Amino acid sequence: MISVPKPVPWNEKLMRWYRQNKRALPWRETSDPYAIWVSEIMLQQTRVEAVKEYYRRFLVRFPDVATLATAPEEDVLKLWEGLGYYSRARNLRKAALVAVEHYGGHLPGCYEELLRLPGIGEYTAGAIVSIAYGEAKPAVDGNVKRVIARLTGERESIDRPDVQKRLWGKVRDAIPKSDPGSFNQALMELGATLCTPRAPKCDACPLQADCDAYREGDMESLPVHEKKRPSRIVDVAVCLLNCGGKVYLFRRRERLLHGLYVFWLAQGVTAPGAIERLLGEEGIHVTYRGELGEATHVFTHLIWKMKLFHFALEAVPPENWLTENQAVLADAQALHSLPLPTAMKAAKAAALELMEIGAVEHCENRVLPTV
Repeated sequence: MISVPKPVPWNEKLMRWYRQNKRALPWRETSDPYAIWVSEIMLQQTRVEAVKEYYRRFLVRFPDVATLATAPEEDVLKLWEGLGYYSRARNLRKAALVAVEHYGGHLPGCYEELLRLPGIGEYTAGAIVSIAYGEAKPAVDGNVKRVIARLTGERESIDRPDVQKRLWGKVRDAIPKSDPGSFNQALMELGATLCTPRAPKCDACPLQADCDAYREGDMESLPVHEKKRPSRIVDVAVCLLNCGGKVYLFRRRERLLHGLYVFWLAQGVTAPGAIERLLGEEGIHVTYRGELGEATHVFTHLIWKMKLFHFALEAVPPENWLTENQAVLADAQALHSLPLPTAMKAAKAAALELMEIGAVEHCENRVLPTV
């Protein structure tokens, strides 16, 4: 009697492939829950190559939970500058404060307790406990959803809660108790390197024989998403208000870019005369010096179409206005040291150029608030 080989389950094929093909990444060289947590937060909606250097610098500056918890928010945001989605950095620090207060300065090893920390959802909690503690919990990010949707032929919108629950269940059923962390990372790795959104490399995929989408030939149409609303376009004037050879920056209180420093902004107004009137209504008198260019920045659901303007202040603004707007008068060193968002990159470069060529002017000779 001829014995028929037992089919190899797809999760075993995946693990074999991962052991042979996984990329060497710095966060895969540690089992420290803190370092894994930092990497997972940084990797959300951000490319691996962009994260590597930020990850290294962040752990040098904030090597453990206690150091992060005691750091000023401004320092954390500065180190995060350019990585985007700054609420991630603020929540890291908030979660570190909770960990110090309630868990002795360590991340809790319990999945349910991790979910109570700011900025940690099911995916991040699953990644931490599976990789650091060996607990068989799924970690389903966008890459994993795409792999599982194609593998199992899920043709309903994965944005629906019932479909997401179904995908999580399929990962949960397949996760091995022996090495759940590697399994979760293997799914992410497959989605990042082979099972990509466009032009997936099916010929190199270890799961080709198990893949419903490959059999049906509709790989690139999966997963199905609900149609996104078009991004809203907003005209924004970015105004460099210079005084005493320096330029004013303002710390954002709004949810968007909260805690970061920006130049004076006016939404929906891009005419110099209208800007002068707006400032005048606040008791701030300026002289228009010229337009400095244009820039565009794309947020998740919003696009800023920016015009950059240079204004010279005719007098130092009132102290109450400066305090109310959390304003600081920044020289070149402060422009480099304070946390500014990527949206202000062009304006920052323009301000530094004005300072270098001596185009910033002196206003009324009074004591200036500075940094």
